[in-house]
This record gives sequence, C-alpha cells and structure tokens, in this order.
Amino acid sequence: MATVTVKSDPTNRFTTHIEGLSHTILADEPEPFGDDLGPSPYELLLASLGACTSMTLQMYARRKEWPLEEVRITLVFDRVHAGDASDCEEPGTKIERIRRNIELLGPLDDGQRKRLIEIASKCPVHKTLQSKPTIEDIFVENTEPML
Repeated sequence: MATVTVKSDPTNRFTTHIEGLSHTILADEPEPFGDDLGPSPYELLLASLGACTSMTLQMYARRKEWPLEEVRITLVFDRVHAGDASDCEEPGTKIERIRRNIELLGPLDDGQRKRLIEIASKCPVHKTLQSKPTIEDIFVENTEPML
C-alpha cells in the first residue's frame, strides 16, 4: 500500500507539500496562477506513469539479460475532440489522452524492442490508470485546537 500526505502551504497561492515515507516534494501551478515552485498535478501524474514505465522496462530487460542501456520517455497530456477518437459516443465531447513516446537505447534487436513496447503497458501505474480506480473521499474532523 502506498501512502502520501498532501498539505497546502498557507504562505503561497497553490504550493502544496507532498510527503511520502522518506521524501518530500512540492507541487504548484505555473505562473501566473501559482508560484511555479514545483511540478503541476498533471506533470506529477505523467511523471508517475513515466517513472513506472521506465522501471518496468529496465526490470524486464535485466531479467532477460538484454542490452537495454537507457529508457527515455516523453509524456504529453491533452484533451482532444471525441470526434478525433475512433470510438466516441457523443459528438462534441472531449476525451483525455496521454501520449507516451518511448525511446529504448542500446543494441537491442527488433524482437527485443517489440517485446519491450508490449511490456510498457504492463507497468502497474498504466494498469491502474486504465482500470478507472474508485476514489473514496473520507472527510476527517480537524482535531487541532483553535487559537
């Protein structure tokens, strides 16, 4: 189970502290809306998918003892008109799309490259995003004393 705690920063507009078990990072909105002190929430989402994809590919290649030297992934999030999609249900609506450009460096043969591209869709974050996870909101009473 993964757990993070997210806390707003009252001294900035949208700056948010994200705390894991042993790491802390900042998230923010870009200027002019935020103070641009960290990646935006969508950048963090793309980073999670990219990092997991890279780790999954490296793990698989090492297990197979394939000469994968480096993985480079560029991810882009956008919204496109559903009419541009092959399976749109309602005209005029937009769908959310993540494009994942995967570059595999090293003297891999065509079969190894093809298999690694297949493996990319098996990374846990990719599977989670495609499964449309349930999100449960649980509101917690503030237990801190008021000053």
